[in-house]
Amino acid sequence: MSENNKKILPENTESDYSLPGRFEESNPINLNIEPIKSKPKNRGILIMMISFVIISSIFFSYYFLNQDEIDSRIIQKSLITDPEKKLVNQYGVGEYGSDHAHAAIAIFVNDEQINFGMSKFQLSSRYIHFENNNPYLMHKHATGAPLEMLFASLGMKITPECISLNYYGNSENEAGNFCTDQEQKLRFFVNGAEFHSDVSQYVFKHNDRILISYGDKKSISKQLTYLESLEIFDIPKKTPQYPGDGITI
Repeated sequence: MSENNKKILPENTESDYSLPGRFEESNPINLNIEPIKSKPKNRGILIMMISFVIISSIFFSYYFLNQDEIDSRIIQKSLITDPEKKLVNQYGVGEYGSDHAHAAIAIFVNDEQINFGMSKFQLSSRYIHFENNNPYLMHKHATGAPLEMLFASLGMKITPECISLNYYGNSENEAGNFCTDQEQKLRFFVNGAEFHSDVSQYVFKHNDRILISYGDKKSISKQLTYLESLEIFDIPKKTPQYPGDGITI
């Protein structure tokens, strides 16, 4: 081959871009390269779903193998959280029928007496309640049952400073909370004598007369006279059967 027929290369031999066609081939636009695909974003969700299925399978397998024991624990817990059961355990209340006593109670809020003869207040507790639509006569059917059990069954709470009547909706005080202040005071009387302790913890005896009064002390004398006039019936020989199965607050 003669020297004239030899191809002369470009002077810049250090760069491929100077060779014929190299620039076009090296341009990314002309390269037929598939982009790298990113990993699926839902792979984490898939892993979480698989983990949930595995954990659920383990849980339900354990439950079916130990179903009786688990159900027993649930029942026991529900009994303990029942308001009346909690008070029974707290005070060591005796079995139903272990005692029977009658006592009169009158509760006045701003000189207005609460009528416990209404049907919603009747037979609200197994151990201590009102019955026969009587508005004042309490019946106690177990030893150690304090007034707190009666109040709780009626949706009430009485402390040394306040009386809370959740059902008391006819008053301007819709919340039904009445507390001692500079003008009005909450007072307790048992058999005519002022009671300075927490009356809700009191376990009444047969023929007791209990007054709970919130308001002006000028009305106390009239309220005590009214309470003394109430008839307390004798204890029947046979203990009546309680038709309910617990209290509802």
